[in-house]
Amino acid sequence: MIRTNYITFSYNEVDDIEELNSADRELLLSARVAAKNAYAPYSKFKVGAALRLESGVIVTGVNIENAAFPSGICAERSALAAASSAHPGDIPVVLAITAFTDHGLCDDAVSPCGNCRQVINEEESRNGRNIRIILGGKNKISLIEKGGDLLPLGFNKDSLQINPR
Repeated sequence: MIRTNYITFSYNEVDDIEELNSADRELLLSARVAAKNAYAPYSKFKVGAALRLESGVIVTGVNIENAAFPSGICAERSALAAASSAHPGDIPVVLAITAFTDHGLCDDAVSPCGNCRQVINEEESRNGRNIRIILGGKNKISLIEKGGDLLPLGFNKDSLQINPR
């Protein structure tokens, strides 16, 4: 028998950064500042990420492109790696992401690529805690309660079946 299943999630959206609470606004502004440091000579698409840890510390990351594509790294993974390296055990709780082109801040919110979604999913799994996601554009800011919503039916450690039941 074939069963039809549905995967849905809801998220909030605001039109202006001023509609965010002060902590989320600070994080998104940190991501915007970080994006200016991105190295994107090929795509001209500069992405910044700012990650708030449980302690309140903010760690930023940027995309870094490489002529030997795909040797670069995305801003989200850059921030998560920096946090894990410099602040081991301090759990990520909120991740803000934004992007600029040569024309300025992107109009709409930019969502993480599949690779970054997988890394965010793994981070949530290993820490047993959701990471709230803020996707910030000029005309739209999306607020997503957990990174796992961006990767339904995600691959995780249970998928490996290392210790079958």
